[in-house]
Amino acid sequence: MSLVRLNIKGISYSQTQNGAYALILNEVGGERKLPIVIGAFEAQSIAIALEKEIKPPRPLTHDLFKNFSDRFGIVVKQVIIHKLVDGVFYSSLICERDGIEEIIDARTSDAIALALRFDAPIFTYKNILDKAGIYLKADEKQREKEEKEEEIIEEELLNEEIELPSEDTSDYKKMSLEELNELLSQAVNQEDYEKAARIRDEISKRK
Repeated sequence: MSLVRLNIKGISYSQTQNGAYALILNEVGGERKLPIVIGAFEAQSIAIALEKEIKPPRPLTHDLFKNFSDRFGIVVKQVIIHKLVDGVFYSSLICERDGIEEIIDARTSDAIALALRFDAPIFTYKNILDKAGIYLKADEKQREKEEKEEEIIEEELLNEEIELPSEDTSDYKKMSLEELNELLSQAVNQEDYEKAARIRDEISKRK
């Protein structure tokens, strides 16, 4: 079975279970999300690990585990969410000490909290993602919006009949292609399509 790498997209309060939170994992190189319900303590621990600047005055349980592991030369190499039964995800810590690899069973919330502290990658199997992965509606709307904006930009940049105000473009002739491409990106990001069209014309002359 093939493994799929996951990144943490965020944590939100669960609307269906009081006192619980939804941890959203994002498929690397894809658009599916894997939502996992976790407890408040684990959500806090994960949130603190994500915010590198937050340092608790005393070590949390997962920090203690990390300190203990560091002292005895144990490294968490990766986390694998390997099973889904009745809505419950099961995970394993792939650990190594003195070149010997060990697999330790763990709750998924604990495993991810530790993965963050060890900078270890998180994986799941493709069949689990196929079964439990979802497409968030908000993501679909955002994707549609971005695609529409890209179409507008492309249409305006390619429109040869755009009437442009006079501007001294001699500075563009002194710039390198790399500088022009960077300036073009800035103009598009600032939605200054007229300027972008002039820069594009200069770039076209060089090709």
